Amino acid sequence: MECKTPASELRDRMERFRLRMDAENPSWELAAIFGRTNQFYLTGTMQDGVLLIPRDGEGVLWVRRSIERALDESNFPDIRPMKSFRDAAAGMGPTPGTVHLETETVPLALLERFRKHFPFTAAAALDAQAAKVRSVKSAYELAIMEQAGRIHRHVLEDCIPGMLREGMSEAELGGEVFSRLVREGHHGIARFGMFGTEMILGQLGFGESSIYPTGFDGPGGCLGAAPGAPVLGSHDRRLKAGDLVFVDCACGVQGYHTDKTMTYMFGRLLPEEAIEAHRRCVDIQNEAASMLRPGITPAEIYETIIGGLEPAFLENFMGFGERRVQFLGHGVGLQVDEMPVIARGFDEPLEEGMVIALEPKKGIAGVGMVGIENTFVVGRGGGRCITGTNPGLIPVY
Repeated sequence: MECKTPASELRDRMERFRLRMDAENPSWELAAIFGRTNQFYLTGTMQDGVLLIPRDGEGVLWVRRSIERALDESNFPDIRPMKSFRDAAAGMGPTPGTVHLETETVPLALLERFRKHFPFTAAAALDAQAAKVRSVKSAYELAIMEQAGRIHRHVLEDCIPGMLREGMSEAELGGEVFSRLVREGHHGIARFGMFGTEMILGQLGFGESSIYPTGFDGPGGCLGAAPGAPVLGSHDRRLKAGDLVFVDCACGVQGYHTDKTMTYMFGRLLPEEAIEAHRRCVDIQNEAASMLRPGITPAEIYETIIGGLEPAFLENFMGFGERRVQFLGHGVGLQVDEMPVIARGFDEPLEEGMVIALEPKKGIAGVGMVGIENTFVVGRGGGRCITGTNPGLIPVY
């Protein structure tokens, strides 16, 4: 099949994972990778199975379904079939007392089925270690993300203005944006690591829909289709002159995402207060992007930016009302919500090749969510944007 992850990439990723585990979990003996994202990162395929990595031996990808597909699309050196974890246990050495696994996402029932044949006594986490390894992108990964960024820029900056029609619903716009992204090469999913997060496209809204409360940990809002499916956009809220249009979505190629937000003024200008707040958010993005250099910590960037904002502007900054987030940006890659996070408490220095989505936004009563988001590659000269440079609030009259 096309798009096989090169064997050299897989070897480098596995080596870096082992080194990170050695540094942060020096007594580790066995890692069990169940999550599809980490499986793909380390093997180049996503299947129903488990990747077992013994500290003193080579990793084995045990596949229940589909072994044929795994062998076809992966350059991982050791892929074996299993009917159940019993087969995997028979093919591995003795089970250590502690097994490291993805404690954030592995369900208890799956853990107990695994433990039936791998009788370990304690489970320890490897979530952070895997996320930190994934946070530094190779040239191979960056090339894929740059392709996603080009699609993202084209659709949000060039295509959406021509889609906006008075009387269309939010759901109609969401469907048209999704369809266009897919036609341009988007892989069709927005994958998140946060437990229980479901997204079709992202967050999209007209006017105050874009500050409607959601359970998603982001500054924007979304009315959604219904309480049982608060995604895509409302079938009832229709576009009218004077509306702010807010589109915050992911675009992906070969599993890798970029993240971008664009805003539009439909029919006439927004109030000057909203326009000025938006311009300030763009300035904040650019200032933060200039700081995306190896050696600086995410916490330093956050404190510098937040410390330079006056109290009046901080009101409804990065959210609206009581629903505000405590970050300015986040890593992006195989998942939209990756490490590192531009926030307090993230004190490991940035490294060249990390990819960060910066999203300064501000809610405006009676208007909606203004602001911007783009995806940047950390470099010695500061962040390099891969999703376009349009400052947003694109007028559509």
